[in-house]
Amino acid sequence: MFDLVVWATDGSENADLALDYAVRLARDGTARVLAVHVREMGVGRSAGYPVHVDEEEREEKIRRQVDALKQSGVEIELEHAAVAAGGVAQVIADIARDAEADVVVVGTRGQGLVAGLLLGSVTHRLLHVAPCPVFAVPSRSALDDAERA
Repeated sequence: MFDLVVWATDGSENADLALDYAVRLARDGTARVLAVHVREMGVGRSAGYPVHVDEEEREEKIRRQVDALKQSGVEIELEHAAVAAGGVAQVIADIARDAEADVVVVGTRGQGLVAGLLLGSVTHRLLHVAPCPVFAVPSRSALDDAERA
């Protein structure tokens, strides 16, 4: 069904949930996975120069996830990008368009610049700018709530 599944990740637990779905979609056929991590840059309050919002530990975690999937037989590549605060969704959409992705899989709430202020603002924006369907995976608490209902 799919040739290329984009997994958009910020290294959060919700992105990890989305990865499970991206891999399942890829394994149902012969699809490749393109992991996309966009480093969101902000301006340091006292430093006066750009600082990276995502920590190096997140990037290392994502590299380990990609390496583990490669070892398990998943055809997966990792692409990094950087953007000013607020532009993450557009960068993901541009990468998906350039790669001719069939679907973008993303968590609904991550660890962006204003984590918690807006519920899934990157995902919400991505729904409007992506060149293909967006598979939005709810948070663990939302999934648990749904199971109890």
